[in-house]
Amino acid sequence: MFDDLRDLYQEVILDHGRKPRNFRRLEEADRQGRGDNPMCGDRMELWVKLAPDGRLADVAFQGKGCAISMASASLMTETVRGKTQEEARELSDKFRSLATTGACPDCGAALEEEMERLQVLGGVSEFPSRVKCATLAWHTLNTALENKGQEASSE
Repeated sequence: MFDDLRDLYQEVILDHGRKPRNFRRLEEADRQGRGDNPMCGDRMELWVKLAPDGRLADVAFQGKGCAISMASASLMTETVRGKTQEEARELSDKFRSLATTGACPDCGAALEEEMERLQVLGGVSEFPSRVKCATLAWHTLNTALENKGQEASSE
């Protein structure tokens, strides 16, 4: 059964890596961030459009990277849409924990569905050099939400 689950997770990553969702420039974005993983050359630009109530109405990205980097960004854009900025930051923290440890301690019921969806990337914890690939989009999202106009790094 474990092999079947691993195969399913690999298929999800490959699908999102080959056909990333929300891979486009977002015109009239309220926030923008750029990310770079100097270890492998992954680069991305991310845009956030905020709704009047401050929720993330739309999130999109463009860039170049490995399948894990692109899949993570694709899943991230789908997962944070409709969330408050604080919820998006909390998801980012929990995802980094998932990527580095393979588990999400104290995720709680509020994030259960989202973290279950992101679990497909939990296996990167077994490959430390790939953790940076998986977390680049999340670092870039945080940069965009902070609106610093700086480049994020997954270092």
